[in-house]
Amino acid sequence: MPGSGRPPDVTVLPWSRPPSTTRDHGVDLRSVELDVADQGSANAAVGAILAESDRIDVVVHNAGHMVLGWLGAFTPEQLHEVFDVNAAATQRVNRAVLPHLRAQGDGLLLWVGLSITCGGTWPCFGACFAVGAVVGSLAVTYAAEVGGFGIDITVVVPGAFTSGTNHFAHSGRAVDTTVADAYGVRCAGLLDQVGACLAEVTSLNADSAEVAVVIVGVAGTPRGQRLFRVHIEPTDDGAETVNGVGGLVRTAFYQRIGLQDLLGPRLAWALIGRWTIGALG
Repeated sequence: MPGSGRPPDVTVLPWSRPPSTTRDHGVDLRSVELDVADQGSANAAVGAILAESDRIDVVVHNAGHMVLGWLGAFTPEQLHEVFDVNAAATQRVNRAVLPHLRAQGDGLLLWVGLSITCGGTWPCFGACFAVGAVVGSLAVTYAAEVGGFGIDITVVVPGAFTSGTNHFAHSGRAVDTTVADAYGVRCAGLLDQVGACLAEVTSLNADSAEVAVVIVGVAGTPRGQRLFRVHIEPTDDGAETVNGVGGLVRTAFYQRIGLQDLLGPRLAWALIGRWTIGALG
C-alpha cells in the first residue's frame, strides 16, 4: 500500500458493524452466572453452557477493573486484588473451558488487552500496566501451547478511549491516601493532567464500539487464519510498533530453536476504516 508506511503484505478485512440489539435481529442471547474470582463458579458456568449447547466456540476475556493513582500508594494487598480480578480470573476460566476445547479440537480464546503495557506509558496507571503485561504474557504462552489442539489465540488491543466508556469515571484509586498526599506535594494535579492530555490526542471520531466490531470480525474468521494481535489505537501510542518488533524477535527465536511449528498466523497487517490494526503471530 504505497505511502502507508506499512509492510507490502497488507490485507483489508471485510468486517462490518454488528447488530445494535439482539431483539431486532433475532439473536438468541442468554446469560449465565459467573464469578471470575471463584474457580468453582467458573467450572459451573462452563458446565451450564455445555449442558445446553454441547459446545463452546469462543471465550472472550474482558473482565477487569481499572485503578488509577500513584503506584507507591497501592498496598500489596490492593495490587494482589487487582491482579486476581484482571489476570488470575482468565486462568480460572481457561482451566474450566480448555479441557472441552482440547477435546473438541477447535475454539478461540480472545483477550481484550492493553496497549499501554508496551506503548507510550504514562504515570498514575502503573497497576494497569503491570496487570496488562501479565495478561499479554499469558496469551503469548497459551498461543504456543494450545495451537496444536486447533485452538486459536487472539489479543485485541484497544487504546485509550476517553469517551463512550465509564472506565475513568468508575476506576478505583490507590488506598494509601497518606502516600498519595505526599506525592501530591510535588506533583499536584498530574492525574488530571494525564486524563486531559489523553482526551486531547484522541480523535473526536474515536468510537469504543469499534472494539466490538473487531471482536466479531476475529470470531468470524476461519480457524488458523486469525491474527494473533489486533490493535485499535486512537491515540497512536506506539504499542503496535513495539508488539510488531517483539513478534519478529519471538518468531526468529522459535525458528532458531526448532519450534517454528508452534508459531501462530503469519505476520500480517490490516487497515479497518481510519484505525490502524496491526497483527502478528
